[in-house]
Amino acid sequence: MTVTERGGEPAAGGVSHRGHPTGANRPSATASEAVERRRYLSVRGGEWAFAVVGLPFALLGGVYALAVLYAGALLSLTVVGLPFVVAALLGARRLGALHRWLTGRLLGEYVEAPAGLRRPVGVFARGRVVLSDPVAWRTLLYLVLRLPLGVLGFAAAVVLPLGCGWLVGFPLWVRVGDGARPAGPLDAVSVVLGLVVLSAVPGAVRALSGVNRRLARLLLGPGRAQRRVRELETARATLLADNTDRLRRLERDLHDGTQARLVALAITLSLAEDALTPPAGPDLGRLRTLVDRARGQTDDTITELRRLTRGIHPVALDGGLGEALPSLAATSPVPVALRLDLGERPHPVVERVVYFCAAELLTNIAKHSGARSAELTVRTADGRVRLSVRDDGRGGAAVGVGTGLTGLAERLAAVDGAIRVDSPPGGPTVVVAELPTRLP
Repeated sequence: MTVTERGGEPAAGGVSHRGHPTGANRPSATASEAVERRRYLSVRGGEWAFAVVGLPFALLGGVYALAVLYAGALLSLTVVGLPFVVAALLGARRLGALHRWLTGRLLGEYVEAPAGLRRPVGVFARGRVVLSDPVAWRTLLYLVLRLPLGVLGFAAAVVLPLGCGWLVGFPLWVRVGDGARPAGPLDAVSVVLGLVVLSAVPGAVRALSGVNRRLARLLLGPGRAQRRVRELETARATLLADNTDRLRRLERDLHDGTQARLVALAITLSLAEDALTPPAGPDLGRLRTLVDRARGQTDDTITELRRLTRGIHPVALDGGLGEALPSLAATSPVPVALRLDLGERPHPVVERVVYFCAAELLTNIAKHSGARSAELTVRTADGRVRLSVRDDGRGGAAVGVGTGLTGLAERLAAVDGAIRVDSPPGGPTVVVAELPTRLP
């Protein structure tokens, strides 16, 4: 492991991003707290509404699922048994979509819809697909489990508060019925018990809402294999789009920049050739000017080509991350403590992703965080690469706040990696990226 302190010029990297809000667009602490309070109240309101409105849906779904299972078992040996089960499973899928909508609308848990059923040719083939559909069977299980949860949620949100109100008002009800009855210890116990139970109602509603969220995620969404396929498809599409954009930018830069410089250089050399053989002899003063211009154009063209090739593959990576990252840290205007523990050299594509992630994160720190120091750590072990970047800046970074961290997440997903951001207001900010050392 090596530890070095670096500082210097601005960090090199890819597209800059807004992972850290700037001072101009960063909300004040009071505004952030108000947003969190509004979010908290809206979720609480959704939880109460789900507990009340969800009861009829829970009863409908639970009765449907139990009836399907009971009737399907009775009819399984008859001619209409299998067609009945097929139709019932299709209906379960529709009820699952209704419960997904309700969970997302009121609880804020937006469960991804599972993939649609295949439609092979032939009635028997389609029936076989429906009967072997894990989504429909998991939905039936959800509907069965949702029934007691719906009853408990309604009891916690409605029955318990009403009962607590009766307990708290018990002395008053007794006095209304029997005005001559004096207050006794039972009245105080009733009031205290009612208040204690009432204070537990919000916690019970939140706990049941959490169970409903987890149940919906587990049983109403796509299976693990389907989620994995979708993640890989999304990562592949992102990678292809990123490569296409890079090729288009490279083509545009070569056409508008480098090609134009080379054309200008060719014209300058042509003029220099004309200056060598004028009618009265060589024009040395004009020739010297043209040669100086050609040399400047050549230098500019070389610089442009180096910039373009650096965007395709950094030359520093030829020696691996052990040579590239110290050079990168040395160019950061914020002092960077570098810690490397590279037990094995990753795949070249993985090295490039790690390098560009480090470059963008250091650039982000320099531009937006207001940090005075940073720490960059890279470790490889057990077939994984772990990149960690920490700074003592103002905090407030989050995936989705700007395009930068979202772009990093997409870049990492393309190689089966992931990013985690911990950046409370006031800092410090810690960004951790993990990805495999080898591609599948």
